[in-house]
Amino acid sequence: MPETSGSTGRTPETHVIDFRAAEQLLASRDPQGAVKLLDGVIDVHPENTAARLLRARAFFAAAQLRPAELEFSLVLEREPDNAFAHFALARTYQRQNRPRPARRHFRLAAALDPNPEYLEAARFEA
Repeated sequence: MPETSGSTGRTPETHVIDFRAAEQLLASRDPQGAVKLLDGVIDVHPENTAARLLRARAFFAAAQLRPAELEFSLVLEREPDNAFAHFALARTYQRQNRPRPARRHFRLAAALDPNPEYLEAARFEA
């Protein structure tokens, strides 16, 4: 019999399915549906950085900028070398009209990964 988490009857496999379904919802432009699925995953697995990064992306896509900022920041506390998280946090700051922290994170993203999009956002030469 599979191990379940708490009184919900959810199994580890169910959480993987929810994560994959959340990816699909985000890809199909339903970020709020993705957040709902990821909330359950993160409740049981708060250390799961991939789920937090996906939830941050979903918050950003839903224009929930403060929750996106908090999630991206948490990801960066755990993975300070995550160039994408720096870039996404910078975009979040940019949308909040906060250019100084945005510039800092664009530059960190570009320094960690010379991706042309990151370099352009940081205004570095390729």
